[in-house]
Amino acid sequence: MRTLSDMSTVALTSTDGMLQFELSIAHEVFDTGLYEFGVYGSKAVKVGRFLLEPDHGLDDLTRAGTVIVPGWADVDVDPPPDLVEAVRAAHEAGARVASLCTGAFVLAAAGLLDGRRATTHWAHTDVLADRFPSVEVDPDVLYVDNGSVLTSAGKAAAMDLCLHLVRSDHGSAVANTIARRLVVPPHRAGGQAQFVTAPVPDQDDHPLGGLLPWVTERLDRPLTVEDLARHANMSSRNLARHFRSATGTTPLRWLLTQRIRRAQELLERTDDSVDLIAEATGMGTAATLRRHFNRTVGVPPDSYRRTFRAAVGK
Repeated sequence: MRTLSDMSTVALTSTDGMLQFELSIAHEVFDTGLYEFGVYGSKAVKVGRFLLEPDHGLDDLTRAGTVIVPGWADVDVDPPPDLVEAVRAAHEAGARVASLCTGAFVLAAAGLLDGRRATTHWAHTDVLADRFPSVEVDPDVLYVDNGSVLTSAGKAAAMDLCLHLVRSDHGSAVANTIARRLVVPPHRAGGQAQFVTAPVPDQDDHPLGGLLPWVTERLDRPLTVEDLARHANMSSRNLARHFRSATGTTPLRWLLTQRIRRAQELLERTDDSVDLIAEATGMGTAATLRRHFNRTVGVPPDSYRRTFRAAVGK
């Protein structure tokens, strides 16, 4: 596994058929001085109305710490073999490889998603699953982080994944600064398993409009589905239906995501012990918090805190 310093070179792949929106998102997030950023391709290509000149060839991808593969315009057309091979070689050389939107089809063609959970634009998740049956396609997330291989959902979810990479490398404060400059939310619901969250209208317009803020103010309490249903004045079955429609997930899964988010904030901003944070987030015990936190974020709470403190101290 490469270190943070090894990840400092970010390579944005460029080839015919790429989507300009995802290209521009990666450029805006990574070409900020935090990383050594460059465009890698075999030739100048037309991307939408723009002509893009690469800084390096695809053969140089093996020297990059992070490789970003933007969206692929036509998923019915096989991606160029030289791009697929270069992405595979970069990963074998130790690079972290991330796809944006339909760029997941390039990673799948390279074999990097075999046996892994992955996502792509919701309109193409069925196609990805049918074409690559060894890939566990999850249509309900903004992005999936498998460590050395990451995939994002469609279009604007590319921003979520790019900011997640910055946050993983440099901490929340740095990622938040970039998000503020770009006038976008720094972090949309969740850690590694980000659930697609539809905006919930005000209380007068939506059955959950008053419930969700009520819950987030009581994360330190042992809430149940029955508690939520009672406050929303509906049955547990109706609550589940409205939750799926509004947030894309179940009430308990959404509640756990909010508890993990709160734990992340407390680990970053306070010196509270894991026991105290477990109480403050309604987890009960440090063991319970560690189990859910590790499963969701990918690292134990103590490691997460050390990584964040080290990042902000640079």
